[in-house]
Amino acid sequence: MTLKRRAFLGTGAAAMGTLAAPTVFAAGHGKPQVVVVGGGAGGATAARYIAKDSKGEVGVTLIEPTRQYYTCFFSNLYIGGFKEMGQLGHSYGGLAASGVNVVHDWATGVDRDSKTVALAGGGSVPYDKLILSPGIDFVDGAVEGWDLSAQNAMPHAFKGGSQTELLKAQLMAMPQGGTFAMVAPPNPYRCPPGPYERVSMVAHYLKANNPTAKIIIADPKAKFSKQALFEEGWADHYDGMIDWIGDDFGGGNVAVDADAMTLSIDGEVTNVDVCNVIPAMKAGHIAELAGVTDGNWAPVNAADMSSKADADIHVLGDAAQQGDMPKSGYSANSQAKVCANAVRGALTGSKVFPAKFSNTCWSLIDTNNGVKVGATYEATEEKIAKVDGFISATGETAELRKTTYEESEGWYTGITADMFGA
Repeated sequence: MTLKRRAFLGTGAAAMGTLAAPTVFAAGHGKPQVVVVGGGAGGATAARYIAKDSKGEVGVTLIEPTRQYYTCFFSNLYIGGFKEMGQLGHSYGGLAASGVNVVHDWATGVDRDSKTVALAGGGSVPYDKLILSPGIDFVDGAVEGWDLSAQNAMPHAFKGGSQTELLKAQLMAMPQGGTFAMVAPPNPYRCPPGPYERVSMVAHYLKANNPTAKIIIADPKAKFSKQALFEEGWADHYDGMIDWIGDDFGGGNVAVDADAMTLSIDGEVTNVDVCNVIPAMKAGHIAELAGVTDGNWAPVNAADMSSKADADIHVLGDAAQQGDMPKSGYSANSQAKVCANAVRGALTGSKVFPAKFSNTCWSLIDTNNGVKVGATYEATEEKIAKVDGFISATGETAELRKTTYEESEGWYTGITADMFGA
């Protein structure tokens, strides 16, 4: 069954139920104010839902530096030639039209005593409730020889936009018979199947344009998401092209040299033509500046995504340490609806519905060959806990794989409309 836009929107909205007329609770300054930092799947969704459902009784300010958001989800399909970059870009005009005050600036600090967010451009924005959805940053020193100064030579391409375009350009410029290398990240990280879908899309491109080229994956993990499905697909469509080196064979003992364009795996040095380094990840820096992180991530309460360090700060999506949900755009969107309902309830007295979460993650292996994994979740005292799940089976028919891919297309249309209101 193809997942249509209306069906996706209905799934999220149904949990919210009928909205009551709000009664406002502000901290002595008139209309209550919500500030959202980060305009991705979590932040944009939360901002839009609070503005829409409070019917103007809550002021919502979204702080996001970029004027055009490029989704990281589906960016692998651009690398494989299935999407144009313009299809992944979305403006914030729809959010502004729905009543969100969109501020294109960097949030540079959070003063939890005065409840203000400082802006790089000067001044600060007051809040009654603050929602942080900053996505990911990278752990310094996670891959020997690589830091952000090397990202043009060895792109991570794990934030949508210019890095994605750079990696595609490098792939297209590879010499015939060259070597594409990927350094995969350790758990936990954004989009667990993402690196392996990317390898599939790189292989799809090379099979058509550079069929004697090779792909090496150096991986610190002993296993990875949808492994049996990817390995089946690689054998069926890209036989002999992909060499995955897991932790058992030294895949976690890696160093790179961006000047020499070499990759060292367990001491064995290989010359490479393209090197996609995806380092270990952590919460976006503003979460650390706000003092709500513990280690690399920001612990939250599952019922409303509030920080365990500050009840008036909520953390969504990739940055949150929440429990069993994978870090994905679908998860962030699902968490945002729970958070928006709780924040609106706290500020207006409207009914707060029990938290329910869901996630599905689709991957494309080859043309019309889509696979998926997903689950539903509930809030417990300890964490967001998995209730049940599903995954595509190996050996599925071509017709079913095509249907799964078409389902993912419907989901993309639905979630981007849900985020941006366009």
